[in-house]
This record gives sequence, structure tokens and C-alpha cells, in this order.
Amino acid sequence: MRRRDFIKVAGGAAAWPLVAQAQQSAMPVIGYLSARSPAESADLLAAFQRGLTENGTVEGRNVSIDYRWALGEYGLLPAMAAELVRRPVSVLITVGGEVSARSAIAATTTIPIVSIFADDPVASLIVTSLSRPEGNITGVFNFNPTLEAKRLGLLHELVPQAATIGVLLNQNYPPAATQLKGIEEAARTIGLKTVVMRASTDSEIEAAFAAAVQQPIGVLAVTSDPFFNTRSEKLVALAARYAVPAVYPFREYAVAGGLMSYGVDLREMYHQVGIYAGRILNGAKPSDLPIMQPIKFEFVLNSKTAKSLGIKISDNFISLADDVIE
Repeated sequence: MRRRDFIKVAGGAAAWPLVAQAQQSAMPVIGYLSARSPAESADLLAAFQRGLTENGTVEGRNVSIDYRWALGEYGLLPAMAAELVRRPVSVLITVGGEVSARSAIAATTTIPIVSIFADDPVASLIVTSLSRPEGNITGVFNFNPTLEAKRLGLLHELVPQAATIGVLLNQNYPPAATQLKGIEEAARTIGLKTVVMRASTDSEIEAAFAAAVQQPIGVLAVTSDPFFNTRSEKLVALAARYAVPAVYPFREYAVAGGLMSYGVDLREMYHQVGIYAGRILNGAKPSDLPIMQPIKFEFVLNSKTAKSLGIKISDNFISLADDVIE
């Protein structure tokens, strides 16, 4: 798989050496707030820590990290953010969707925040500029909820005979309305009927699949949502149980046995967040660090799953993939 490239929208920031530990009363603490779970975030966390080390910052050596995991339960995030702010922490990392970022913003206006933004942070009024974000927040804008139409197009190309697409959507996720609008517009363009499968709990996921296949749906699009990410193996297993070809937002789903995924390389995004956190600990201000944007995305195809579903993949379609899982 090719390494994904990222572009900085403007500028940069100088980094100053970490103040010697002997001059500090205590080791600095990074607050790490995630809507996801530690089990399915291991690779992402490793990428984040790799970014930290590029600035001479190593967990357990010259910085400690205090983790909070919401496990897809968004209602827990505000209290978790408040806990980290009260500690206090030197920098606050928020990942796993817009709710994490907004929980941190509500908790502090002074502690530096580094976020992965799902929605456009300018359009959602978090900052007024990507190149020089004011205030105490910066990070990476992942574009992922805006990619639903692209995922649908790939799925339709692979399974053109399907007339109805199921859309698994968490109505409690803030970008859900934008996601659904993009999919429905794309579906109308290619003549597909959409069936919305709303689920925000494990039992609702089970019920949504059972109901949708009775309609029946020909294909399935799982929207980008941290709640779904924490249940990726469950979703892949349900799609296999009901023999529904599905497209997912991240490669982790395809690696787990999902048919295919299209989206940003999350590992690279977490890596960049780690770099920014290290720079801030070395003296940089969030306003000196432009919000970054991906310029390339990855398409992962699981050919073994395609065969199990009886889907024949053309050489041309395979050539579109950045990674093919045999």
C-alpha cells in the first residue's frame, strides 16, 4: 500500500526544545479524548505516538498520557473532557468525530487542543481560517463524511444490478444529516432507491439489518461514524450473515473481512496529530499550526469476500484499488 500524502494549507511553526525535566515540577501530561475504543484503535494510537517521538516526546520518558475512551457513547465525552481539563493537561487531543472536539472546546479556551475534524471546521464555525486557526485549537480535517457519494459510486460500479441501497446511519452523530443528503443525491443520480437503516445501539444495528434484508436491499453503505467504527467486526459479520455487498469508510473494515472501503488513511492523520502535539509541547501555539487536509485517499478491496459473495471483479476495477486483500 502506498503511503498517503498530506498537504499543509499554509505556513508552519518552529519548535523549541522541551524544557528539561529537571526544571519542571512534574512531567507534562497529554489528555487523549476519543469517542472510539482502545481495542480497535491500537494501530491509530501507535501512529499518534510515532508522531510524538518525531519531536523528541516519548510516553513514559518525558511525557505522560491520560486516556479517556467513550466506546461510541457520545454522551460521555463532555464529562471526560472536563475531567482532563481539571487535571489539568498540557495539551488535549480529541479524536473520533466532531463530538470529541466540541466537548473539548466547551471545556477549555486556554489549553491547546489538537483535533481530527470530521466536519469542515470553518463551515461548522469552529475556526475562521484553516491556514491560521485562531484561539486554542488546530488539527486535521479528514473530509470523511463528505466521501459517502464516492463510496456509493464504487459500490454501484461493482454491483450495477442492485436497485436498492441500504444506508446504515447513526442519527445521533452530528454529521449524519450531511452524510444522508450526500448519499441520497448520489443515489438519485444513478437511479438507486435508498433505504435508511438508523441505528445508535447494538440492538438497533441487529434490527436494522434484519429489517433491511426483508425489503430487500441489494447493497449496503456504512456511513463514517465512530460508533460504527467501534463495532466494525460486528458490522462486517452481519453483512456476511445476510450476504450483502457493503462499502465502508476505513480500511480496518476491509481488513476485518468487509468487501471494500474508501476513505482517508487514518493512521497518517493520527501521526500528524502526534506531530502537532509534540510541537505544542515544545512551545508552538495552535494558531501557528495550520489545519491540515488530506489530498489522497485509499481504496481497499477484499477479493476473498467478493468471491464469497459471488461477485466477479474486473481487472479494471482491481486496478483502481490502492490495496487488494487476497
